[in-house]
Amino acid sequence: MTHDHDLVLRPTPAQTEAALNPPPGRTGGDLVVETLAGLGATTVFGLPGQHALGMFDALRRSDLRYLGLRVENNAGFAADAYGRITGEAAPLLLSTGPGALTSLAALQESAAASAPVLAISSQVPTAGLGGGRRGYLHELPDQAASFRGVVKSVHTVRTQSQIPSAIEAAWTSALTAPHGPVWVEIPQDVLLAETAIPVVTGGDAFPEELPPRPELTAVAADLLSKAARPAIIAGGGVVRADASGKLRQLAELIRAPVVTTPGGKGAFPWTHPLSLQSWIEDRHTTDFLEDADVLLVVGSGLGELSSNYHTFKPRGRVVQIEADLGKLESNHPALGIHADARLALQALLETVSERQDPGAEERVREVLAKVADRIAAQELTLEQDVLASVRRALPASSPSFWDMTILAYWAWSAFDAKGPNHMHSAQGAGGLGYAFPAALGAAAADPTRPVLAVSGDGGALYSIAELATARQYDLNVTWLIVDDGGYGILREYMNDAFGEATATELTRPDYVALAESFGVPGVRTTPETLEQDLAKALAAPGPSVVLLPAVLRMFAPTHLG
Repeated sequence: MTHDHDLVLRPTPAQTEAALNPPPGRTGGDLVVETLAGLGATTVFGLPGQHALGMFDALRRSDLRYLGLRVENNAGFAADAYGRITGEAAPLLLSTGPGALTSLAALQESAAASAPVLAISSQVPTAGLGGGRRGYLHELPDQAASFRGVVKSVHTVRTQSQIPSAIEAAWTSALTAPHGPVWVEIPQDVLLAETAIPVVTGGDAFPEELPPRPELTAVAADLLSKAARPAIIAGGGVVRADASGKLRQLAELIRAPVVTTPGGKGAFPWTHPLSLQSWIEDRHTTDFLEDADVLLVVGSGLGELSSNYHTFKPRGRVVQIEADLGKLESNHPALGIHADARLALQALLETVSERQDPGAEERVREVLAKVADRIAAQELTLEQDVLASVRRALPASSPSFWDMTILAYWAWSAFDAKGPNHMHSAQGAGGLGYAFPAALGAAAADPTRPVLAVSGDGGALYSIAELATARQYDLNVTWLIVDDGGYGILREYMNDAFGEATATELTRPDYVALAESFGVPGVRTTPETLEQDLAKALAAPGPSVVLLPAVLRMFAPTHLG
């Protein structure tokens, strides 16, 4: 009897010849890029450094496309977006010590948002590993320790023969649900030394599936079928699992209203009669969800934003589908189903019974009307008009990337993403500087459609250097900078809490002149001309900057009283 695990893939004659007679002049760096290409990578991001030069030299002998950013953290954000848009592991090549550590904030965002990033860093020479203090440039006692609390897995290479297997293992880890960033580090001498190891001709890295336990989905299906007032919260896990279609099928089958979290934007059609949209930070929505007798939470840990700042207290039965085991029942007791959202929703579709509920759509309309009335009472016409102008100017198929800025906080609740995987922000970890470099990564992933980045002036200052990257690679990104003279949301927070703001006001450059100094077209706009100027910039090929001087306000929170 022959078992599948007994089968061995035999090399072709050409592969045998290549293995016996590898081309001269290859190094450990070639093993890195050959393995990446064999796994299916086509594009890598990064920044060279002294210890990593063996990898970068090997790039010129490969067919991999390289996009070099100006700051390692920004390179990480670009890789993050590439991973989100493509669903592939995005290689990120970095140097040792300061270069590696500068990427940490980006990798934290990738971990929080489950974006697949394969970071490959150099290390000091092998003799410096192990915690001794040899005095190498960039030396850390334990570089990997700085990343273990951030990434999914850490892989340290000590010999050339370990390179293909370590990268394959990391690739599998990055793409196994929940997706996330992984870390590989390779010493300088291992990268630089010539190698007699055969050319890496293929990859065998298949992420393991994460199916639900059938006894749990049977119980969940029974609960949903018999519920009087079911509701659904759809998080980022639905988007990452490409499960939006199955979510819609289930919601329509059981007549369950759906609200999407900031990370789950676009997972459910915005104008669907069962759509509660994304007003999850509103007390009217919170009350509605609390009243559900069965609440299905898919691909969300019900964290701070998704629980209206932990004021959400469900009274009914909660069913939570979550691929990240650490998020399962972390905030609320539930029937916890540890599974990929797509596979779990498919199991529910196969076992749930159709519900009749002619009043479901009317209840949705009532909640949305209450939300609209609450916002209308606050006289926030400027903010709503600006967001509406952005939506009208942005093509429906274009992705958008949002920094931690007031307009983005509005967008979490009020922006129609027009589809899954179209709207992304740094709300996972909450760091500044995400939008523009992430948009560059998305443009590299799909150059056929324009990409929008939205920043405040404070966040924009984190990313100015990447205007050079946008110009160098002629990436199709329009950067909308809302200039309110400082850290606008922190100004609001401090004024509300202390009666006065401190350390929030900023001296800024002339962003239009600065963009033009990089050879990037820039335009200064107004709320009245924003739609026209933004649409024109998005329609023009290549990078551009649109500057909107405006002081925007947030809608009043509902979680404080």
